Amino acid sequence: MDNRVSQRSSPLDGARSTRRKFIKQAAAVGIMSLVAPGVRQAAWAQGSDAPEKKEVKIGFIPLTDCASVVMASVMKFDEKYGIKIIPTKESSWAGVRDKLVNGELDAAHVLYGLIYGVHLGNGGPRKDMAVLMNLNHNGQAITLSKKIADKGAVDGAGLAKLMGAEKREYTFAQTFPTGTHAMWLYYWLAAAGINPLKDAKIITVPPPQMVANMRIGNMDGYCVGEPWNHRAIADGIGITAITTQDIWKDHPEKVLGCTDEFTKKYPNTARAMTMAVLDASRWIDASLSNRMKMAEVVSNTAYVNTAVDVINQRILGRYQNGLGKTWDDPNHMKFFNDGAVNFPYLSDGMWFLTQHKRWGLMKSDPDYLAVAKQINKIDIYKEAASQVKVSVPKDPMRSSKFMDGVVWDGKNPAVYASNFKIKVA
Repeated sequence: MDNRVSQRSSPLDGARSTRRKFIKQAAAVGIMSLVAPGVRQAAWAQGSDAPEKKEVKIGFIPLTDCASVVMASVMKFDEKYGIKIIPTKESSWAGVRDKLVNGELDAAHVLYGLIYGVHLGNGGPRKDMAVLMNLNHNGQAITLSKKIADKGAVDGAGLAKLMGAEKREYTFAQTFPTGTHAMWLYYWLAAAGINPLKDAKIITVPPPQMVANMRIGNMDGYCVGEPWNHRAIADGIGITAITTQDIWKDHPEKVLGCTDEFTKKYPNTARAMTMAVLDASRWIDASLSNRMKMAEVVSNTAYVNTAVDVINQRILGRYQNGLGKTWDDPNHMKFFNDGAVNFPYLSDGMWFLTQHKRWGLMKSDPDYLAVAKQINKIDIYKEAASQVKVSVPKDPMRSSKFMDGVVWDGKNPAVYASNFKIKVA
């Protein structure tokens, strides 16, 4: 028998090899703990945890809250972790969905509810999906046309009164049927006693096209992210009826989303993307000057393509409603907020499912918690957060109070979904 074959197959030798490997790993951990964080990150990116893909295409829609993805590339946070992010401008959420599903995009700045809708096959293709992190809290709004505002429709109550007095078809726009903006719009209308599916016509319009469509009279109102609410005010064609943070303070909004297949095939890349975007998120929220620099960058034609003054006011919390009222809102759009923004809470994802059920996008109740555990990649997030020194909450559920006083805490989601007075029967 060949002695070399015999040596390779020796159980004793295998045990020794395992022991040597363990000692080397332990020594490496001890040595690395003494090395500066930047050096550790560089070593990490070159080691066994190196990203499987060196270049990743991350889609985005021209909205202010694409900023952390854009700045991760522009500020080269991505290079620290061995990847190159290619921000890819998309024209609609349906396009983002399709390119994620077919693999043209590796990941995307994407609507939270869209990811959940695709995972369950609600209203389109079905594919197992993943949420790597939350990108921002707050910073959306509901805009009503100046024409109906002049008739008293400046808030929910005023709109309900006008719709009751002047009978006609009222049209409101959201950006994607299962997305965040649809859910904020529906929730707000219902809180005012307006059934969005019976009392109004709801259409889908891509975010950058909202202002143009309102200008030519195609809609009475819309829900969208910034800067397209402030742009309507700047152009004198709309007013802000309510901000989404006044519907749900510190609500989840866009996520860094991808397919579940991507996380399984490229786990190190998924972690590296999350780390880079976490760094960018922290950088944006670190100072007012950083926010102003971010506004200058994302206003560029390659990204949001609008005047920087249309972006920079509301990201600093300086609001006006188009009716003469101005205020400073401490609950404006946040990207990091000392790490409170980015954790992918299971209860956040579950809430969107309750609204999908409420509005008939699902015929029956799913296993809400099980679906959220499948989609929200908390383990990947925790690994990334640990590397970049971001704290994580102990509990993957959180409690929030809505504008109508109703509390959502992730408990009894089926009961919660069925208890709304206005819903699909």
